[in-house]
Amino acid sequence: MPSQILNDGSGAGNLNNAASLLGNSPNCITVKTAYNGQIIITTINKNISYEELCYEIRNICRFPIDQPFTIKWVDEENDPCTISTNMELIEAIRLYEMNYDSQLVIHVQEQNFKKASGAVLTLLLPACLPACVT
Repeated sequence: MPSQILNDGSGAGNLNNAASLLGNSPNCITVKTAYNGQIIITTINKNISYEELCYEIRNICRFPIDQPFTIKWVDEENDPCTISTNMELIEAIRLYEMNYDSQLVIHVQEQNFKKASGAVLTLLLPACLPACVT
């Protein structure tokens, strides 16, 4: 998945130019990922699975394999919508295509851990976890 990292305050014009540099194919979607004060422009296959998207996000955000995180996309009303299943991802891509959006905007957030009574509890769900953990 090709990507370009831009600072969050770099301006919308630069983001649109970065997206065009990545190239558009009929089977590809331009994704603008906001994480940790950075904007990362990438392309994904429009038939990507939720597990494959989690793998890609884990790589571009440099998360350790055991780090859970949440993916939210921004809909046409600027509301954050969680992506935690294949069905939610398919719906996000369907609306992206239906609205002729130039890019799918997503926000990624690491899930924090809390300790309670000596055990580690995660504040997750929905979150991307390695398949063996779910």
